[in-house]
Amino acid sequence: MAKKKSLTYADAGVHFATHNKLVTEIFKRVRSTYGPRVMEVDDGFAGLFSLENKSIFARNYRQPVLAACTDGVGTKLKLAFAMKKHDTVGIDCVAMSINDMLCLGAEPLFFLDYIATGKKDLRVLLPLVAGVVEGCKQSGCALLGGETAEMPGFYPAGEYDIAGFAVGVADRSRIIKGEAIQPGDVILGLESSGLHSNGYSLVRKIVDTARLSLKRRIPELGKQLGEELLTPTRIYARAIAAALGGKGRQAVRGIANITGGGMMENIPRVLPAKCQAVIDTHAWQPPPIFGLLQKWGNVPTKEMFHVFNMGIGMTVVASPRQIDAIGDRIEAQGVRTKVIGEIRQGPRKVVLK
Repeated sequence: MAKKKSLTYADAGVHFATHNKLVTEIFKRVRSTYGPRVMEVDDGFAGLFSLENKSIFARNYRQPVLAACTDGVGTKLKLAFAMKKHDTVGIDCVAMSINDMLCLGAEPLFFLDYIATGKKDLRVLLPLVAGVVEGCKQSGCALLGGETAEMPGFYPAGEYDIAGFAVGVADRSRIIKGEAIQPGDVILGLESSGLHSNGYSLVRKIVDTARLSLKRRIPELGKQLGEELLTPTRIYARAIAAALGGKGRQAVRGIANITGGGMMENIPRVLPAKCQAVIDTHAWQPPPIFGLLQKWGNVPTKEMFHVFNMGIGMTVVASPRQIDAIGDRIEAQGVRTKVIGEIRQGPRKVVLK
């Protein structure tokens, strides 16, 4: 009788050697995000974070309230797979949670990531994690931990999924929820870096329907289409920290991240009843990618504003007396701003004009 072969984890598709090498390389990068509030635990089962020291928001907290967010990158990952470019979607993953948290006036503290793939490939995963590290640095938060799961047979070769989890803190008395917004307030738009990470199911449908190659160089963009579509989401942590400095904390009455659903869905999330946002769509010029997608897909203008950020990645609602000073502080952080509308009395919604 033939001797039965002994099976190992490697025979099932899970390789400890690759995992150990990946973890070693990852931790070299992760430690670059640590500040004085991270308490190192060698090979620990969890991360530790102290609230004792100040960070980019430069404050201590009298009544600290934790804020938590989670999100992923969505079908934008399909473009990363097609382009074999993985160093930008890690930034997107961080941005999707951090930008939401900022809308409450919360300071980002730390971030955790979860990556799942069929086979751990260092050529894919190391650039991916490098992007997460970069996103955390832009956010002023620590990459406190994470998980990379090897799941043979679960994902197609070369593909993965990534999700992120962020924790922040705000003073109870200083949480921004939009309750103080009133008619006469002004809406300041903060420029986006492009599409960010929303609407990519429609983007991919347009690209497929128009039979466009991701490698095609688009003159209006000055780069390949795929490169433009993989532009990472702008992270607004330092811009919002600047906006809330000085008298900004009292003047800023609402902040909306223009994420999935565009302005139409996200601005009303911070509006009180009987307040509406009137947006002057001629107040700024959207980047060329939006006009190109609209043309290639014959997409109605209202649908464009319902799906995409249209060049405005975040909005700040504030007193008109302080709006110039707030804009100046934001622009000092390298983010251009534009007054794009105002608050009027009416049903809670966005009106485009």
